[in-house]
Amino acid sequence: MASDARGATNPVPQFPDGFLWGVSTSAHQIEGAADKREPSVWDAFTEEPGRIKDGSTAAVACDHYHRYPEDVALLHDLGVGAYRFSISWPRVLSPGGLDFYDRLVDELVAAGIRPVPTLFHWDLPLAVDKEGGWLNRDTAERFAEYAAVVAERLGDRITKWITLNEPAEHTLLGHALGTHAPGKQLMFDALPAAHHQLLAHGLAVRALRAAGVTDIGIANSHGPTWPASDEAADVEAAGFYDLLLNRLFADPVLLGQYPEGLGELMPGDVDADLKVIAEPLDWYGINYYAPTRVGAPQGADIQFGGFTLPAELPFSVREIEGYPVTDFGWPVAPEGLTELLTSFRDRYGDRLPPIVITENGCSYEGIDDQERIAFLDGHLRALHRALEAGVDVRGYFVWSLLDNFEWAEGYARRFGLVHVDFDTLERTPKASYGWLRDVLRTQP
Repeated sequence: MASDARGATNPVPQFPDGFLWGVSTSAHQIEGAADKREPSVWDAFTEEPGRIKDGSTAAVACDHYHRYPEDVALLHDLGVGAYRFSISWPRVLSPGGLDFYDRLVDELVAAGIRPVPTLFHWDLPLAVDKEGGWLNRDTAERFAEYAAVVAERLGDRITKWITLNEPAEHTLLGHALGTHAPGKQLMFDALPAAHHQLLAHGLAVRALRAAGVTDIGIANSHGPTWPASDEAADVEAAGFYDLLLNRLFADPVLLGQYPEGLGELMPGDVDADLKVIAEPLDWYGINYYAPTRVGAPQGADIQFGGFTLPAELPFSVREIEGYPVTDFGWPVAPEGLTELLTSFRDRYGDRLPPIVITENGCSYEGIDDQERIAFLDGHLRALHRALEAGVDVRGYFVWSLLDNFEWAEGYARRFGLVHVDFDTLERTPKASYGWLRDVLRTQP
């Protein structure tokens, strides 16, 4: 590796002119001001005892709603060209809810920072969930209507848009396993939630295009799947896991078809829906954190990355030995990013639009976070190797600007470049913030 415990020993390679550098956040995790929006599924989930590991809530979080000028100043000092945030659908449903995003966008534009909103980052309005949520086809139509309202209000200043964030995790954790909101434990009966999110994406693309938006993507999570061994059972299990977490959400968007055998499990007129889901994109967003080693079922529940995977799943997730791990227990494997990007290019060919890394980051404690510096350094080099191999990557966003409410983990995990004291809400840039600022100053 080209970095030691104190950070990079060699300069980060030069990326192409026009490469987009940014950081990412999400509304529920940082905004607070819960009294100024409608409730979401996460508010209801948080109220259930034992759902959040430290018993906390996101009612205040980082109080970004009130402190956004301070946070935009941090972005400006960091030197990023773009800020990926999410728009809270529950806030938009509240009177004057879009006024906050008006102010935020104006502040970003004035600072010379490109706003990149995500229209859905898991915080479904509770009222929509009570009418069936993502298991109800009508939710896809309602999402498109919401997208049109936001685009009409903000489209004059925003030129890059994201429809959904990580429908794979929202389906698996929120609807199949129940460890995230809305807390449903449907196992494979959760597949309609996947289909309706993808349909919502396609309908939203059409709504945004109708509003004059021209630069649209999606943020899907992906990572290489490594079989636990060469044994046939492990290879088969790894292939099934890869199908569920990678191809189930990429194939319909990029190819207009589900992987073999899955389309027949989806509700409605699937062939007609796929034509909507596959609306052409201007770019494809990938959230990358780590590869996954997968083998045949082992007959027992497995603890993995803070989650419990039940024994009845047709695969088991194994430890990846020989790699350091983050404070969240996730392996640090930068080469997985190069492998992922080159495999996507090979799989999808000319159906793959330019790629943007919409999330990449790690959880570590401490303000002198040299481990995060080493992580980012290694992943930027891995990303550059993918560019050298001919993969068309146009941007990179670090997760995350601020320490925040990390979903079911509460405030126990810190992904931020900026430390947040959750008692005083004081922001303190970490060593990684200074390192990234210096890196960006060397780029074209």
